[in-house]
Amino acid sequence: MVVDTKIQMRFADVDMLGHVNNVNQQHYFDVGKSDFFHQVLHLEPYWREEGLITVAINTSFIRQIRMTEPIIVRTRVREIGHKSFTLTQQIINTETQELKTDSVVTLVCFDFAAQQSIPIPERWRKALEEAL
Repeated sequence: MVVDTKIQMRFADVDMLGHVNNVNQQHYFDVGKSDFFHQVLHLEPYWREEGLITVAINTSFIRQIRMTEPIIVRTRVREIGHKSFTLTQQIINTETQELKTDSVVTLVCFDFAAQQSIPIPERWRKALEEAL
């Protein structure tokens, strides 16, 4: 399953060079992850007990993104482990289908009350496997 999230750029996202700043692109990926969590895992982004922690991000900035470009964040499952899973995310221009930015993120399941990693809860694992 692929989750496409339409991104609305803000004026403040664009730097003096006229393109979307790399830091703001990470915010776009966060919006995509929130959408993925909601649509696939049926999670809200606020966790009191079980939740997720980002442990690794690897991002390649391939092409500049300009303020006027229509873009989406495309999020999909790449790999499922015992306590963690990996997502692939891309920022894509919806008019040209040009890949702008590519990112891979690894998330660990976490028990916030106990402050330790936990195995992927079975309901999440099932949803992730169905999304593969």
